[in-house]
Amino acid sequence: MSLIGIIGAGVIGEMVVRSYLAMGEEENSLLVCDHKEERLEYLRDTYGVQTTLSNEDVAKKCDTLVLAVKPQNLDEVVERCAEYFHVAKKLLISVLAGVTTQKLEQLFPGGTRVLRVMPNTPAQVGAGSIVIAVGKYAEEKDIEFAKGLFAAMGRTMVLPEKLMNAVTGLSGSGPAFVALIIEALADGGVAAGLPRDVATKLALDTVAGTVILLEETEMHPAQLKDQVSSPAGTTIYGLLQMEKSGARGTIMETVLAATKRAGELQ
Repeated sequence: MSLIGIIGAGVIGEMVVRSYLAMGEEENSLLVCDHKEERLEYLRDTYGVQTTLSNEDVAKKCDTLVLAVKPQNLDEVVERCAEYFHVAKKLLISVLAGVTTQKLEQLFPGGTRVLRVMPNTPAQVGAGSIVIAVGKYAEEKDIEFAKGLFAAMGRTMVLPEKLMNAVTGLSGSGPAFVALIIEALADGGVAAGLPRDVATKLALDTVAGTVILLEETEMHPAQLKDQVSSPAGTTIYGLLQMEKSGARGTIMETVLAATKRAGELQ
């Protein structure tokens, strides 16, 4: 039986475990590594997966490795695992923010098949955006495997790696921007006289409902905006205030600022 190894048992590592098992795969075909025994015990008890405290153990036994450690811990993983990549051209799937496929191909022995994957926070509840960038040696079968592996987290797509900073700025950082907008909508409701809990629920339902409507109807956002805006009505006056405040430009500049910072961190 082929083993899939996961190095790093934090939030993303656990998300990968759940998504893999959602494919209908056997629990004992996963080997998870972390430096915290209590975290491994939790994963064993919760999911029935195999665990180890040894990075080398994962690198020796597994043909596919998912790197889910923090970027600052990459050097330690390379030091302990790289030598085992000489024996076989393993598949390396990295969810390390800001670490390119080119860098990973340089750190691990020549010919290592590398995929760089970026899931965003909503992937925790199966509503994420998961973007895959393909390294020089990766094969089509690797891409299809990764799509299946991350499918339970949300929508998967393959994009050129040169777009990854923009992906970070929009979908990676975007949940925080949307959360701020939801908070502002709720605050506006409170200012208008609504109880806090009611305002928060209405803000959440409004955003979630708008997303579902746009997805299911394939309507352009501008079309929905126009549809809601009656002549001399409440919505057009609210939109006028947003335009006066520069809301549209601010949101665009926010994504650009996050994208720029993503490039600086590489």
